[in-house]
Amino acid sequence: MPTPPSAKIIYGLAILLALVHQDFWYWSDTTLLSGFLPIGLAYHAVYSLAAAGGWVLAVLFAWPHHLEEWAAHGE
Repeated sequence: MPTPPSAKIIYGLAILLALVHQDFWYWSDTTLLSGFLPIGLAYHAVYSLAAAGGWVLAVLFAWPHHLEEWAAHGE
């Protein structure tokens, strides 16, 4: 079964998220957002939301429904 274009976009998003997870640009930054939140922690909070959104997109557009149907019907 060929991979749909939407699944390829999801795969690209997953690779992009894996690459930007290593936030070496904020390792030594002592900037505080709103006076209390370290910028590295804020980055990871936004990153976590982006990763959750990526999973939602993966489930909606790249989920292998044919495997679920095969498992449900035993064909």
